[in-house]
Amino acid sequence: MSLKNQSISFVLDGVIHEINFEKSPLRPTHTLLHYLRSLPNHKGTKEGCGEGDCGACTVVLGELINDSISYKAVDSCLIFLPLIHGKQVVTIENLALEKNGKTILHPIQQHIIEENGTQCGFCTPGFVMAIFALYKNEKNPKTAVIKNALSGNLCRCTGYNSILKATHKACKDNNADHFTKNEKNIISLLTKIKTLNTIEINSKEQTYFKPFTLKETLRLKNLYPEALIVSGSTDCSLRVTKKHEILPLIIDISDVEDLKSVKLIKNQWHIGAAVKLENIRTTVQKDLKALYDMLSVFGSKQIRNLATLGGNVGSASPIGDTLPLLLAYNASVELQSVNGNRTFLLSDFIIDYRKTQILPDEIITSIIVPLPDKETIVKSYKVSKRKDLDISTVSACFNLRLKNNKVESIIMAFGGMSAFTKRATFTENFFKNKVWNEKNILEASKLMEKDFSPISDARAGKEMRTIAAKNLLKKFWLDTFKKQ
Repeated sequence: MSLKNQSISFVLDGVIHEINFEKSPLRPTHTLLHYLRSLPNHKGTKEGCGEGDCGACTVVLGELINDSISYKAVDSCLIFLPLIHGKQVVTIENLALEKNGKTILHPIQQHIIEENGTQCGFCTPGFVMAIFALYKNEKNPKTAVIKNALSGNLCRCTGYNSILKATHKACKDNNADHFTKNEKNIISLLTKIKTLNTIEINSKEQTYFKPFTLKETLRLKNLYPEALIVSGSTDCSLRVTKKHEILPLIIDISDVEDLKSVKLIKNQWHIGAAVKLENIRTTVQKDLKALYDMLSVFGSKQIRNLATLGGNVGSASPIGDTLPLLLAYNASVELQSVNGNRTFLLSDFIIDYRKTQILPDEIITSIIVPLPDKETIVKSYKVSKRKDLDISTVSACFNLRLKNNKVESIIMAFGGMSAFTKRATFTENFFKNKVWNEKNILEASKLMEKDFSPISDARAGKEMRTIAAKNLLKKFWLDTFKKQ
């Protein structure tokens, strides 16, 4: 039950900070970036794009998990303040130490200097913080891992080679540092903050609830069916920072533990709605390779450390990266309210442009993904202007079973080709019992125009989308043909 608690608490600079929204001019949808820059000694966190694309605002959040602290890089421009409740916030100012009147740089900072990894310096704090998160989680990472960790950071003047060299050198060192030495103290502080009492913030024109149990979440959604559900806020935060909207009623489920588990149960992955995409990516890598591949080019690591699968599914975006995959995997969506549970196949869950089966008093609790058997081939593809940190122009996922080189079953799911993620059912029917060869692929690609009538927009013309979709089918055939 809510206790009318108007405050959030978090650790910054090694001490507990509290924001009492009843006494503060801040709204709960004030971003962490703007809060930090309002403080006298935290100007190093920069605002570049203000929408999670440049990484200049990167900070690291420390979260208490199983009696230790897990460090993750995030974009502070996308984070509403209540999302940091109960966490440690680490900024660029916290890395160096002052000792006997001298500044002792963190190994990452020292290597950046030695490798000439900074020129104008605007992007440098964000890069250093992204590297710091990697430093705390990986020992001697491969170049591909480093590039993945830095995919959310842009630099216009230095060149990335020197930054990569600095990262390699820093992460070869023992990753023990003054944060390691002080971890017990931080754990103690975070333990003091931990609570199961719902935070209810009533500020000018806004009410913000932060529950910590599923039962309380469902109770609130029943009382306030019009409330916006947030977990990572990577999407809805842009409504505040770019469109300057006032979001009147929010329920923040980011710390509801019942919604944060990833479990394999009877050959099905049950993925909680509030599980972060990066956690999903690393957990299902072996079992759901196509999902892993797509999530590897979903936004950046900073964004994946915030964004959730429940949010991506619930948005029902026609260009949502995960939706074609989940459709091809025959995934289901579990909904829950105080009145009970309902489960829909994803193909039935999305009914029109950004419209779903969710009733006003329901929330998504989990996404259920069956394991494909060994005979099933599942592959995903994404067409975008950039490899990383870009929205899909067209995306596709295919699920194929062959028997004696004939199509026993096929699912062809596409994003960006319709008002919502959709299967190419007409073309799928053509393939039944057809030989999986180039002749039939070329004939099928012509039929895809009967399945889709894409529109032209800022990202691409309808002709380009149609050609891209056909070419993705051809690419899938080439990839699977090579394996025969």
